[in-house]
Amino acid sequence: MVEFLHYLINMNENKNLSRSQLNYLSGNILGAAFKVHSQLGPGLLESVYEVCLKHEMNKKGIRNESQVALPAYYDQMEINIGYRVDFLVENSILVELKSVEIINSLHEAQLLTYLKLSGLKLGLLINFNVLSLKEGITRLVNQF
Repeated sequence: MVEFLHYLINMNENKNLSRSQLNYLSGNILGAAFKVHSQLGPGLLESVYEVCLKHEMNKKGIRNESQVALPAYYDQMEINIGYRVDFLVENSILVELKSVEIINSLHEAQLLTYLKLSGLKLGLLINFNVLSLKEGITRLVNQF
């Protein structure tokens, strides 16, 4: 498994994508998610959607890493307790997947915290357990 900070250092060329590049990339990620959802529908485990989304992104040539370690920091102390980001895409966008009845503010807060810890600007929260995937997408921006 690729360690998150090591990955960011080695892949730094994409970390500062422009707004239009981030929009284009997030559109491609969502296109892959729509394809997965249209074929599978709601009601499956999150892990099934994760494997299928990774496959679709790979087919599109979108660089991604799944289950990437994300350390937390407190008072200059690194804490590696096993936080994992579902996807780090092109070293620029965090993607968190869910398969739950309702996305609540805690899910959104978790993604915002991950964005702050990583220093990335854009995150997508995708809930596959909905009839229309359009209703399951939340786009969050880190204003740091």
